[in-house]
Amino acid sequence: MGQANAPASAPLPRMEPAPRALQHLGLLPGIALSGVIALAATFVSTLHGGPQLLYALFFGVAFHFLSQDAKTKPGIEFCARAVLRLGVGLLGARITATQIAGLGWSTALIVIAAVLTTIFCGYFLGRRLGMTRPQGILSGGAVAICGASAALAISAVLPRDKNSDRFTLMVVVTVTVLSTVAMVLYPLIARALGLPPEMAGLFIGGSIHDVAQVVGAGYTIDQTTGDYATIVKLFRVSMLAMVVVVVSALFKKQREAAQEQHSGKKPPLVPWFLWVFVALVCVNSLGWVPAMLQLQLTDMSKNCLVLAIAALGMKTSFKQLAQAGWRPFLLLLVETAWMAAFVLLAIALKP
Repeated sequence: MGQANAPASAPLPRMEPAPRALQHLGLLPGIALSGVIALAATFVSTLHGGPQLLYALFFGVAFHFLSQDAKTKPGIEFCARAVLRLGVGLLGARITATQIAGLGWSTALIVIAAVLTTIFCGYFLGRRLGMTRPQGILSGGAVAICGASAALAISAVLPRDKNSDRFTLMVVVTVTVLSTVAMVLYPLIARALGLPPEMAGLFIGGSIHDVAQVVGAGYTIDQTTGDYATIVKLFRVSMLAMVVVVVSALFKKQREAAQEQHSGKKPPLVPWFLWVFVALVCVNSLGWVPAMLQLQLTDMSKNCLVLAIAALGMKTSFKQLAQAGWRPFLLLLVETAWMAAFVLLAIALKP
């Protein structure tokens, strides 16, 4: 009887979803692993010299077997996407409108023409070599703007397929190697041609891919050349936002189709990291960013990119890199030669 008259049991309370902070704990192993590889690359680069990003890439590839581990995979993916985009956005802290205006119209036009023709060169030659439109534009943009950083930024707004990460890493490897070779070779060319400091700075800043290699090459000649080369290079970096927006618009439908199939969401035309880039350029141009903070943001951008490259390296194997073949290397080599020749010809014709 007692059991028959017992009150009905109360419904079980609804389980609340785990706090977001707890969900993010699953990212920590992969982030920590990427961080250790990035630190190792930084240590070797500081101790022995050489390109930090390239070390991070190769060290990451050596740990490819961990990219599919259930514990580390979420954090590796996070570093390869979100941290990468943050690093690109923070590049805007390097640039001010005053630097760009100081170049003058003729120099600015030479740089703009060199960037655009190099991207078109990548597009048309890439098609001739049997590569897709996104691959041609990615390679051309990497050479034309700022090497590995541009490759990572442009790849973020291109439609993704099974070969996307492999081709991006192939571009990063090749463009970094070519940039390092140019850092040694181009100052010799500038001296052999007897270029005055500003013209030597225009040649070096207008044709070498990565910022670090531009600085290294420019200051091996003299202080004036190094200063001018750095400003020219930062002008090229400032074009990254516009190029990424244009590429994003060109491949909008393909990217939406690929992302809707994967996640059911449409990607924005202008990614959030470009808004960060543009906002930092504007704020920096107004003089609202203290010199110490600007230095910290630049270092943070560099660290984010090293972390992202380490993660991307872990997602790729040496076998996959080798499968890319000789065509991407030839394409990037021709684009590099084209850009250097174009800038030198423009200098020769400059009144």
